[in-house]
Amino acid sequence: MSFFFEVTINGLLVGIMYALVAMGFALIFKASDVFNFAQGDFSLLAGLALVGFLEMGMPVWLAIVCTLGVMAILAYSTVFIIFKPLVARPPLILFMAAIGLSFLVQGIGQAIWGTDAKGLDIGIPDNPIILGEIYLSTFDLIFGVIAGLVLAGLVLFFQKTRTGRALRAVADDHEAALSVGIPLLKAWAVVWVIAGIVALVAGIAWGSRLGVQFSLSLIALKALPVLILGGIDSIPGAIIAGLAIGALENLAEVYIGPFVGGGIQSFFPYLMALLFLWFKPYGMFGKEIVERV
Repeated sequence: MSFFFEVTINGLLVGIMYALVAMGFALIFKASDVFNFAQGDFSLLAGLALVGFLEMGMPVWLAIVCTLGVMAILAYSTVFIIFKPLVARPPLILFMAAIGLSFLVQGIGQAIWGTDAKGLDIGIPDNPIILGEIYLSTFDLIFGVIAGLVLAGLVLFFQKTRTGRALRAVADDHEAALSVGIPLLKAWAVVWVIAGIVALVAGIAWGSRLGVQFSLSLIALKALPVLILGGIDSIPGAIIAGLAIGALENLAEVYIGPFVGGGIQSFFPYLMALLFLWFKPYGMFGKEIVERV
C-alpha cells in the first residue's frame, strides 16, 4: 500500500505541472478564442532566455526577473502585432496564426541561443525525501508546491481582483465586455502575459529536469489530454484533469505496463482522452456549444 501511495503522490506532483501547462492554453482560449499552439514554444523560449541570462553571470533571481520581462515583451508583441489585425476573424485563421507564431518563436530561440541542448541548474537539489516507506523527489516536491501556489494565485486573481473579473467578463462575452468599457486588446495582453508567466514556470521545471532543448516545446502535447478531459475553456478543469492524468499515467505504467511490455506511460493519457471523447466531448467542465443549423 505504501508503494501505491508513493506512485500516486509522485504522479500528482507531475500532474500539477501538466495542469500548469494546460492552464496556459485554457486562459488564452477562454479570453480570446485562440488555441495557443505556441504555448510549448513559450516554455522553450523562457528556458533558453533564463539559461542565457545565467550564462551572463546574473544571479538566479535577477535572471528570472529578466526572463519575465522577455515573456512580457513577447506577450505584448504577440497581441498587438499578430492578433490585433485578426480580431473577429474565423477561428481557423487564428489557429493558423498560432501555428505560425510557434515556428517564429522557435526560430527566434534558435537564432539567439543556437540549437544545442543546455543544462539548467537553479540550485534546487534532487535528493530523495523519505516519509516512512514512501520515497519522494525533492525537486518534484518543490516544483509541485511552486506550481500549486501559482495555480492557487491565478484562481484568486480571477475570482477576487477587479482585473480578474474584467478578464472573466471578456471571456464570457467579448461584445458585452466592450459595451461596458473593458478594452479587449489590453485584456488579451494581460492574459497572454499571465500565460507567459505560466510558461516560464513550466520551462524552468521541465528544463531543469530534461535540459533546455528544442524538444521541450513538445511538452504542450502533454497538455492536450488534460484539455480534453477538463474542458478546453475551463481553468478548474485543467487543474483537476492534470492531477488525474499525472496520477493515472504513473499507476498505469506500474500496474499495467508489465503486462503489455512497458512504455504505456507515454500514450496512456491520449488513450484516456480518446475514450473520454465518446462520453463527454466537451470535457468535465467545458462549455457545451450548441449551434442552430
